[in-house]
Amino acid sequence: MKANDTANKPLTYKQAGVDIQAGDTMVDQIKHLCQRTYGPRVLGKYGGFAGMFRLDFNEKIFARNYREPVLIACTDGVGTKIKVAAQMKKYDTIGIDLVAMSVNDLIVQGGEPLLFLDYLAVHKLDPHITTEMVKGVSEGCLQAGTALLGGETAEMPSVYAPGEFDMAGFAVGVVERKKILDGSDVEIGDSIIGLASHGLHSNGYALVRKICFDKLGLSPDDHVAELGSTLGMELLRPTRIYVKSISEILKKYKVKKIIKAMSHITGGGLPGNLPRVLPEGMGVKIKRSAWPVPPIFHFLQTHGPVDADEMFDVFNMGIGYVLVVRPNFTRSIMTGLRALGEKPYFLGKVKKASGETLIEWS
Repeated sequence: MKANDTANKPLTYKQAGVDIQAGDTMVDQIKHLCQRTYGPRVLGKYGGFAGMFRLDFNEKIFARNYREPVLIACTDGVGTKIKVAAQMKKYDTIGIDLVAMSVNDLIVQGGEPLLFLDYLAVHKLDPHITTEMVKGVSEGCLQAGTALLGGETAEMPSVYAPGEFDMAGFAVGVVERKKILDGSDVEIGDSIIGLASHGLHSNGYALVRKICFDKLGLSPDDHVAELGSTLGMELLRPTRIYVKSISEILKKYKVKKIIKAMSHITGGGLPGNLPRVLPEGMGVKIKRSAWPVPPIFHFLQTHGPVDADEMFDVFNMGIGYVLVVRPNFTRSIMTGLRALGEKPYFLGKVKKASGETLIEWS
C-alpha cells in the first residue's frame, strides 16, 4: 500500500483510544447492579438520558411524608485509596468508599439520602473491571438505602495512564425543614458520642502510601503481623456507612431534638471536623483513652514515625462519626446505637472554647 493510501484510510474512534462497543457492553453488564437499588420512587426505564425520582408522597407506597422538604446535595471522591485498589487489581470495594464519603456527609444535617450518581474516568474501558467498580457502588447504595440512579464512565487514554482511574460520587437527599441539624442548639455540657470506624476509611492515603510503600518497601500482598492481615486487605477495608443506624436513631426521637449536631470524621480528623458543627465560642473536651485505637494507626505512627498530634489531624483514629446529644439521653442513645450494630463511645463534653483552642484533650 502506498503511503498516501494509508494517510487517506478512514480513522475510527477506537483507533483514537475509545471503544464505544466496550462502553455498550459495560452499560448492559451493570444494569442489574443499578436496578437492585431502585425503590418505588424511581421512575423511567434504565438507560435514559437522565434518571427520575419522585419527591411527592403516596401513603400507600412511601414511608415518609415531607411537609417542607429541603434538598441536600454533596459530592466527594475516594482520594489516592484508588491507587491501592489499582495495585491490588481489586476493584469491587472501592465503590463502597465512594458512596460512604457522600452519604455520611449528607446525614450530618439530619437528611435522608435519596439517590446517588457516580462518575468513573479510566485509561481504557474494560467492561469487567468497570463492572466490578460499579458493583461496589451498588453495594454502598444498598447499605445506605439509596438509589443508584445513573452515572457516567469516561474513557480518556490521553489523560490517564494505563491502569489508572478516578472516581467521583454525587448524593442527593432530603430533610424536613424543622428537622435540620445545624448545631445552633448545642449547649455547654452536651455529650459527645463517637461511633467506631472500620479503620482508615478513605483519608490520609498519601501519607499511608509514603510510609508503607515508599519507606518500608512493603507490597499489598505482604502479611503484617501487627495488623493480622495482608497490608492490602487492611488498606482496602471499606469506609463504614452510618446511614441506617443514624436514620433509625433520629426516627426514635420525633418530637424532642435530642440529637443536636453530628459530624462525619474524614480528612482533618476530630480536630478538623467536630468544631465545624459547634456554635461560635464553644469547644469540646475529649478523652483520648475513651475508645480503642485500631492497630493500623499504631502501625503508621510507629513506622512513620508520625507525631501523635499529626495522627489526629490527618486520620479518624478509630472514630468515624460523632453525635452531640443532650446529656440526659447519652445512655439511651448509646444503647440504641449498640442494638443497631454500632460501637458507640462516650468521648467527652461540649465546653466553652479556650480562645482559638476548640478541642481540649485529656
